[in-house]
Order: sequence, then structure tokens, then C-alpha cells
Amino acid sequence: MSQENVEVVRQLIAALNEHDVDRYLSLCTREVELTTPTTPLDGQTRGPEGIRKFFAAVEEGSRTFRIEVERMQTVDRDRVVVFGQLKVVTSGGVALEHATTRHPNRRFKGSIA
Repeated sequence: MSQENVEVVRQLIAALNEHDVDRYLSLCTREVELTTPTTPLDGQTRGPEGIRKFFAAVEEGSRTFRIEVERMQTVDRDRVVVFGQLKVVTSGGVALEHATTRHPNRRFKGSIA
């Protein structure tokens, strides 16, 4: 199961990097929760509608939004942690980087829920 989870996370990141919200949601359960570096300020992003709003905000607010994966590690049967960088160039031209990206609590379709 763990290697299957790693592949799902790879596909989620690819969909996010390609700004493909439908593909992203096809890999998630309806209970999906997205944690971002701004979650402490903005709150948790929940459910398909929350994910759609997140993707729309990314499209509106950035020229570049990309996760570059350095490595992935399974934490347990149901969780994968991603180490890498989130690279963003805002629509105003400000470049931002967040050193570590984590996906430990993602809810996936299939046997992980």
C-alpha cells in the first residue's frame, strides 16, 4: 500500500503543477483537506469546492506555482511526507519559496480514506 500511496502523491503534485483541478480531485475523496503554508492564517481548505477555490486563487494570484520534489517518505500505511520546495512567482512578480512541502494527511480514493 505505501508505494501505491507514493504514486498517488506524485500524481497529485503533477496535477497541482499543471493546474489541473479535475485531475487533482479525481485522486481525492470528497473529504479532501489541503494544508498549505498559509493554513494558519487562512484556515484549512476542505472538500472539492475548497480545492476548486484554491486552484482558482493560485491561477489568479501567481504566474508560477510549482512543487519541486526532493524526496518522498512513507510515514505509515496511509501517509506520505514530501520534502521539497514550493516555488511561487506572484502575479505582481514577487518570487517566494517555501523550503519544505508536506502532504501527511491527504485523503485519497481507493483503500486509503
